[in-house]
Amino acid sequence: MSGDGTLEHLRRDGRFVVVGASLAGLRAAETMREKGFAGSLTMIGDEPYEPYDRPPLSKQVLLGKATAEHTALPRRREIDAEWRLGVPATGLDMAARRVRLGNGDEVEYDRLLIATGVRARPWPNEEEGALGGVFVLRTRDDGAALERALSAGPRRVLVIGAGFTGSEIASACRERGLPVTVAERGAAPLVGALGGVIGEVAAGMHRENGVDLRTGVMVTGLEGDPSGRVRGAHLSDGETIEADVVVVSLGAQRNTEWLSGSGLGAGPRGIACDAGCRAFDVRGIVTDDIFVAGDVARSPHALFGYQFLSLEHWGNAVAQAETAAHNMLSESVDRLPHLWVPGFWSSQFGVNIKSVGVPPMGTEIMITQGSREERRFAAVYGYQGRVIAAVTFDNCRWLPFYQRQIETGAPFPVPFETVDRRPEGHKPMSADFPDPSVPTHGPTITLSGYSPADRKMTFIPAHH
Repeated sequence: MSGDGTLEHLRRDGRFVVVGASLAGLRAAETMREKGFAGSLTMIGDEPYEPYDRPPLSKQVLLGKATAEHTALPRRREIDAEWRLGVPATGLDMAARRVRLGNGDEVEYDRLLIATGVRARPWPNEEEGALGGVFVLRTRDDGAALERALSAGPRRVLVIGAGFTGSEIASACRERGLPVTVAERGAAPLVGALGGVIGEVAAGMHRENGVDLRTGVMVTGLEGDPSGRVRGAHLSDGETIEADVVVVSLGAQRNTEWLSGSGLGAGPRGIACDAGCRAFDVRGIVTDDIFVAGDVARSPHALFGYQFLSLEHWGNAVAQAETAAHNMLSESVDRLPHLWVPGFWSSQFGVNIKSVGVPPMGTEIMITQGSREERRFAAVYGYQGRVIAAVTFDNCRWLPFYQRQIETGAPFPVPFETVDRRPEGHKPMSADFPDPSVPTHGPTITLSGYSPADRKMTFIPAHH
């Protein structure tokens, strides 16, 4: 964009379109208005609801402590937008700068923000997935339907997948006094997100709270009764589990299919963008009018070796949306990189779990405060001699300290002064992540290689 005149024109009369009436979409729209954008703003969303908050769906809503309808996100300010809700975007014409909608309409833009997020991965067998009593949990409607099913007092709930969402659902079931079985193909709950050392602690929490936890098994099929309701599941170890409610919690799929054939660098791993949230096209060339934010984005991170990260984190969606909105209204010299340190929290079985950084990058782990037996500790992950992440169980006052360690590339193993003088704190051990080629359920961070624009030189040693 050349000269200030065009930027002024854009701020005054530009047509900004946000696809994804999500947390990221809403916070971006608010930021645009805060920064003086006076043009037209269109918000497109496939659900009929204005933006709402998802974390309460697996926590308060399932416990009956809040209703799904009361999860609307608080508004920071009036955004004066045209809302196109209940109509999905179905295509993008980059040359004509138009978004196609499911009802045949086209919306023109000068700047486009894509914040379409992710959806729950469905049960692979469509017929079995359609049985009565089979649920996924992602949307407001999902939350309301699952809560109704749990209120009806099922004989047994089966949760397939013990990532964060699956574990939170199992915890809610136990809090409601419902019998629950959890089936996880990995060696322990949370193993894809936090590794085996921490997974072992999570497994203990499940079992102590009366969860029938089955690890290292896959559900090979769901069985319905003659009326089309689910009544059981078959496991890969030959066992059958009777259950009248089944929750499929196999992680997420990024909502990028509507972009196929558009020429944008979008695929199953998300939409690649640069550190300033500008989308790449399929040739690896950065666009100047299309920006990405939230769960659907894959962006390089300076603190993590410019690896492309896809983050399914609440705080990341907010921070990235604010950066994208700022950059959509700025000359290139005033644009900012998105440098937010990933952070995540979960509450299950009465324990608060928080993490910062990128645990799946860690090869080693050290328990630095507290003890795993007491389920109150801080643990630090190391990668190539530096601190890359930390996780705490009921001990979050240490997190800001470790966040600074990650930001400054502090050495790992952690020097002794910060370490509790307990036997388990002294030595780093393998973080015990599963082989990345073997899928586990629900990591909240996906590492997905480097920028499509990188043409890194490879040195091949000469053979003498």
